[in-house]
Amino acid sequence: MNIKELIPWNREKENGVFKSDSDHPFVSLQKEMNRMFDSFSKSVFDFPAMHKELEFSKSITPKIDVVESDSEVKVTVELPGMEEKDISVNFSGDMLVIKGEKKLEKEEKKEDYCFMERSYGSFHRAIPLSAGVDKDKVDAKLKNGVLKVTLPKTEQAQRETKKIKINSG
Repeated sequence: MNIKELIPWNREKENGVFKSDSDHPFVSLQKEMNRMFDSFSKSVFDFPAMHKELEFSKSITPKIDVVESDSEVKVTVELPGMEEKDISVNFSGDMLVIKGEKKLEKEEKKEDYCFMERSYGSFHRAIPLSAGVDKDKVDAKLKNGVLKVTLPKTEQAQRETKKIKINSG
């Protein structure tokens, strides 16, 4: 093999066309190394306990829906497996702040082994609200892992809402 064949910009032409990259020894080596690393990472890091850990870490960032109508703002937060004692809902200025901590402990004992797994995590979500929310009439309910917070608007904020007509053309 000629040293010039190893340098991509100095490759020999066959019938006026450069040889394909797949024929190049460095490209073949790179492909083989990528295949080996992919195979290694799948065999070493692909086990069920890790998947459970990843599922738990996803649940620490709860999904939130915020819907505003003329009379209220509704916030829905998905908190599967959490209880009221694990969650706090507060106001900080014009922000609705929802905090929580989730603890997952699993223990499995059999005749010849004992398996114990613990995972902990917390979340903190701050949702900006308009100044027209009546903070004294806020209602929060947790049912089946779904937190629903209803924030009624003040009468003044409801009166200040004005529909704007959209003209075509």
